[in-house]
Parts: sequence; C-alpha cells; structure tokens
Amino acid sequence: MEFYTFLGYFFALFVGITLGLFGSGGSILAVPILVYVFGIAADLATGYSLFIVGITSFVGGIQKINEKLVDFNKVFLFGIPTVITVFLTRKLFVPAIPFEFYIYDFKIKKTLIIMIVFSFFMIFAALKMLKTIKEVSNDKTFKINFLKIVLLGIFVGLIAGFVGAGGGFLIVPILIYYLNTPLKTAIGTSLVIISIQSSIGFLGDFFINKANYNWRLLIVFSACSLLGILIGNLIVKKIKVEKLKFVFAIFILLMGVFILVKELLFSK
Repeated sequence: MEFYTFLGYFFALFVGITLGLFGSGGSILAVPILVYVFGIAADLATGYSLFIVGITSFVGGIQKINEKLVDFNKVFLFGIPTVITVFLTRKLFVPAIPFEFYIYDFKIKKTLIIMIVFSFFMIFAALKMLKTIKEVSNDKTFKINFLKIVLLGIFVGLIAGFVGAGGGFLIVPILIYYLNTPLKTAIGTSLVIISIQSSIGFLGDFFINKANYNWRLLIVFSACSLLGILIGNLIVKKIKVEKLKFVFAIFILLMGVFILVKELLFSK
C-alpha cells in the first residue's frame, strides 16, 4: 500500500470520528481527502462522499436511537423536504452543469465551481461553530413555523446535493436555533437525517456515474469511517462536545481557506 493511500485511509477515521462527535463534518473532511489524497475528480468525489457519509451516519444513527437521542418528529418535519431536494439536485441539477464553460475569456470548470462552493461552506460552518451554542431545553410548548422549516430543509438539500455533503454543519445549528433541540439530541437527529438524505442522494448519483466508481476505495474508506464513528461515539460520552468544537472549527476554517486559495490561484 502506497504511503498516500495509507494516509488517506487513516484520515478516513476522522470522517467517522467527527460525525460521532458533532453530528456533522463528515463530508467536509471526506471530499478534500478524496480529491487531494486519492485524486478523485471533484464531481465524482461528491458522489463518493454521499455513500461514505450515508453508511457511516446510518450506523451512528442506530447508536443514537438506542440511546434515545433522536427526535423522530423533527426527522420527519425537516428531513422530508431535505431528502427530496437532495435527490432532485443530484439527479437533475448537478448533471445539467457542463464540465467546462466560458465567462467572457475565462474558462470555468465544473469541478472548480464545486470545490469553491464547498470551501465557502466550510468557512461558513467553521464560523458558525466558533460561536458558542447555548444549550436549550426541550420545551414542549415551543411553536414551530412549518413554512420556515420546510424552506430551510429545501435550502440544506440544495447545498448538500450540490457539494456532496451530508449537510450536518447546517442541520445541527438549525435544529438548535430554529427547532429548540438540545445539543446531543440535535447530533443524533442530524445523523439520522444525514443517513437518509445521503443514501437517497447517492442513489440519484449512482445511475449517472456507476461505471466510474472505485468500489474497493469506497468500501475500505467507508470501513475506516465506520470504525471512526464508533470511536467518536465513545469519546462523546466522556467529554463535553463544546471543548472540542473550537479546535475542530479552527481546523475546518483553515482547510476551507486552503482549498479556496488553492483552487483560485493554483488550479489548472
């Protein structure tokens, strides 16, 4: 096994660990690893990421269900518009974007757009995490604005489908700020939503790119990520998530800036 391959699978552990700790961040790590370590084209890497994050979140979600840390009412309310939008985005919108096109005299590649959009949302997610999330009580009298939640679900689905992300970095803050969900329940609920929408998104993608998938890479990467989420779930029981949130946010911020600079200044 080549050094970079070993390094990539080692990093795959952290995809699962971050999902276990935060209920998000898996795709934020998976896509750059696939693109820069394994050399997968960005448009294909987004499909790989949906598979990896989907199966990893499924296992993590089962653990959270057993721990009674999943709010199924919110899975249903927020998850359905998100899942439908992810599927339609992967099936219709992403394939409709040409591989390359010109704006005046500048040649723009589809992969460049994906990575730049991805880097912006990495930076956005990091800045969100750097803000202290105030724990909330599960107030039974809390009134939900259904239209707002459906629109937020559609928004998350568009972003998740386009960049191949599970969307947890958007789902967790929405569950906390807009649906009055306690942090640990938000993490568990996010994992279940991510597992469903990523799986549906991958199926939409699979019918387009099935001949191009490296299944050996997908299976080994996913196995490492699955091990990681088991580790993450053990860690989260023993420490406060807030203590790790700052370090993780700084790491994601730096990676987002790195990808943005690399794609804008050094991409061919």
